[in-house]
Amino acid sequence: MRLLVTGGAGFIGSNFVLQQLLERQDVERLVNLDKLTYAGNPANLTPVEKDTRHVFVQGDIGDSDLIAKLLAEHAIDAVLNFAAESHVDRSIDGPEAFVQTNVVGTLRLLQTTRAYWTKLAPEKKNAFRFLHVSTDEVYGSLRPQDPAFTEETPFAPNSPYAASKAGSDHLVRAFHHTYGLPVLTTNCSNNYGPLQFPEKLIPLMIQNALEGRALPIYGDGMNVRDWLYVRDHCTAIRLVLDRGRVGETYNVGGLNEQPNLAVVDTLCALLDELHPRTDGKSYTTLKTFVADRPGHDRRYAIDCAKITRELGWQPAESFTTGLRKTVEWYLANREWCANISSGKYRQERLGVLS
Repeated sequence: MRLLVTGGAGFIGSNFVLQQLLERQDVERLVNLDKLTYAGNPANLTPVEKDTRHVFVQGDIGDSDLIAKLLAEHAIDAVLNFAAESHVDRSIDGPEAFVQTNVVGTLRLLQTTRAYWTKLAPEKKNAFRFLHVSTDEVYGSLRPQDPAFTEETPFAPNSPYAASKAGSDHLVRAFHHTYGLPVLTTNCSNNYGPLQFPEKLIPLMIQNALEGRALPIYGDGMNVRDWLYVRDHCTAIRLVLDRGRVGETYNVGGLNEQPNLAVVDTLCALLDELHPRTDGKSYTTLKTFVADRPGHDRRYAIDCAKITRELGWQPAESFTTGLRKTVEWYLANREWCANISSGKYRQERLGVLS
C-alpha cells in the first residue's frame, strides 16, 4: 500500500502513522502531509524520522497543485484525511478557519483526488480508496435517555467545529454518489491517549495537576462523552480502509460513556497513586468549576454495532486500562508536554524535519 495521510502530525494522525509504519509490513510508502498549525507537532513522528518509507511534506490540503503532485509522484493507493481544525473552543472564537480547512480544504482534496483517480488503470482504480475521518459531534447532543448515535442518526451540529465537519462529511458522500469516487467515512467518539495536544480535557488535566494548577471543569461537570483510546481508533480506521464497504459510514466508539467530572476524578486517583503530591493532598483538591462554554453538548454516545458486525472490530482497551496507559505515557514524557507549553516545539520544527 502507498498511502497519503493528511494531518499526520496531529494527535490521531500521528498515532495512525506510527501504527502503520512500526507495526505493519504492508505499507510501502506513507506520504504524510501536515500544515503544522498549532496542533501539528513533528516531534510526534520522531520514532519514524529515519524510516525511508515515511515522506513528510509540510503543506495544506487546500493546495490542489501540491496534492496532485504527491498523488502522482508517489502512485498513491489510498488517501486518509485526518486534517482538520478540531478544537471546539477555538471554533467558537474564530469559526472562519474551521470552514476554510474542514469544508473548503476537504472539497479541494476531493476534487484533486477525483482527478487523479479517474486516470488510474482499471485495476488500481477499483482498489483505490478515499477515507475521511470525522466525529460524532456532527450528530448533535443526546438526552440522558436517548439511544446512542447510529450511522442513520440525522446530523444536528451545535458548534462551528461540528457544523464544518458535517459539511465535509456531506461533501465526501456527494463525491461518491455524484462521481463514483470510492469513499469511506468514520465518525469517532472522543479520543484520548498519547500525543494529544494539551488543550484537550485529559492531557490538560494531567498537565495542570502535575504543575499544581487548577483543574477547570465546565458547568456541573456532568457532560457525558464516549471515550475511545486512540490506538483502538487507529486499528478501526485501518480495518475500514481494508475491508469497509465503499460509500459506507462506520461509527467508532469506545463503549465508555463517562461524565467529565468522573474522568477528572479517575485521573486524580491515578495521579495520587502514580505520582503523589509532595504535600500529601489528593489532586482532587485542585478541581475548580468554571462557567460552561456556549452551546456545550450534554451527551454523546456511539453505537458501533455496524463496525463490529461487519468488520469484527471491538475496542481492546477499557476506560480503566486506557486511562492508566495514558497517564503513564504523560508522566514518562514530561519534556514533550513542556515543549508544547513553552512553544519550543514550534521553534524546533525545522530541525526535526530537516
